[in-house]
Amino acid sequence: MSSFPNDFLWGAATAAYQVEGAVSEDGRGPSIWDVFAHTPGKTLNGDTGDIACDQYHRLDQDLDLMAELGIRLHRFSISWSRVLPYGKGAVNAKGLDYYERMVDGLLARGIRPMATLYHWDLPQALHEKGGWASRDTAMYFADYATLVNRRIGDRIAFWNTLNEPWCVAFLGYRDGLFAPGIRDEALAYQVVHHQLLAHAHAAAQLRDDGTNGKIGLALNLVSEVPATESDLDRAAATRMDALENRIFLDPLFKGQYPEEVLRFAEPSTDFSFVREGDLDAIRRPIDFLGVNFYEQHITSADPADPERKVRVTVPGKRRTAMNIGVTPGGLFDVLTRVKRDYGDMPIYITENGIAQENVVSPDGIVHDTARIEYWAEHIDAVSQAIDRGVDVRGYIAWSLLDVFEWQVGYSRQYGMVHVDRATMKRTWKDSAHWYQRVIDSHGAMIEPVHAHE
Repeated sequence: MSSFPNDFLWGAATAAYQVEGAVSEDGRGPSIWDVFAHTPGKTLNGDTGDIACDQYHRLDQDLDLMAELGIRLHRFSISWSRVLPYGKGAVNAKGLDYYERMVDGLLARGIRPMATLYHWDLPQALHEKGGWASRDTAMYFADYATLVNRRIGDRIAFWNTLNEPWCVAFLGYRDGLFAPGIRDEALAYQVVHHQLLAHAHAAAQLRDDGTNGKIGLALNLVSEVPATESDLDRAAATRMDALENRIFLDPLFKGQYPEEVLRFAEPSTDFSFVREGDLDAIRRPIDFLGVNFYEQHITSADPADPERKVRVTVPGKRRTAMNIGVTPGGLFDVLTRVKRDYGDMPIYITENGIAQENVVSPDGIVHDTARIEYWAEHIDAVSQAIDRGVDVRGYIAWSLLDVFEWQVGYSRQYGMVHVDRATMKRTWKDSAHWYQRVIDSHGAMIEPVHAHE
């Protein structure tokens, strides 16, 4: 039988560009994802977030849905370009009004707000001034955080400064798969640092401004496993761990970049963008760490260049619609590893979920058994980590609704609530009814699956 602390928080998550729609209404400025999604060939079927789930016009309906579901924590993101259409300067009052309605609506329903200040939608105006490759963006971000805090910070329970900065840097600036669609590996490392600096400056200004909320950030952490116990494979897994996990964890908790990152980064990267005092600012304590978990990697040395190159496979007999293996033991490994290597700290599972292709049955319901199995196994892994002494304080399922899923558009769904693309009608899937029972029983109905074994 799984067990959770009495004050453990159950939640569900969304993000602004993925749910809000209304991209050109009430003074919102364009973001890099508006531009990227409207560029031919960048998203599957040319899908965009122009309408998304139309939450901007259906906020009260979705708030009522959350209350009926029974969640006690909602993680949402604030669109920087809805608040500051140009990223700085003139404030859009209607944008702040919307998020104030969101926060007050959550609180009125007994739900704690977890606000993410940056979930990948940089104002296009700032991108045209250098974006995350510019150090100035870190300061603009801190000013934006202060502005939002002065309007709603007295009611925010938790601040996530950044969501998955790895994806921004490497999918957005190295691989070109996400906005802004740049392919420059050397630039990606600069983007890593400037995001960490943005987090540091925003956290400092929020604290100086007297925010009530706990401050952290959400990292997508990967369970890295060597393919064999050979020295070469173990070294390869260590390099991948440095480039996927420790590139953020080490600066945040140790005030330094991993030696492997400095040694194996793209050769033209000289890290001169790291200035005196930066790492001291970045390593200032945070109130919690958000962990987003989706996958485990099996890593081996590439015979063509075993000292530098790696081969990565994704384990798991069961696969998600994104071709990611289902490996709940990886979540247990990630959580216990954070405690072992970085010490005790409050942790929230800020994202965890499975992509599927919705099949609506004749009765109008999505019978998503695989999602129920996935969440049951991963929630059990969280329980086992808690039993091992990891201070996990909440679990936030990704995602509440079927949202715009970035480069794959609406072809894959993570939601527990189906959204009909033609009518925007919300329909609970089987997983939503199941999650409601999980919340009602405080996780007691989860059968143990020994995910770490």
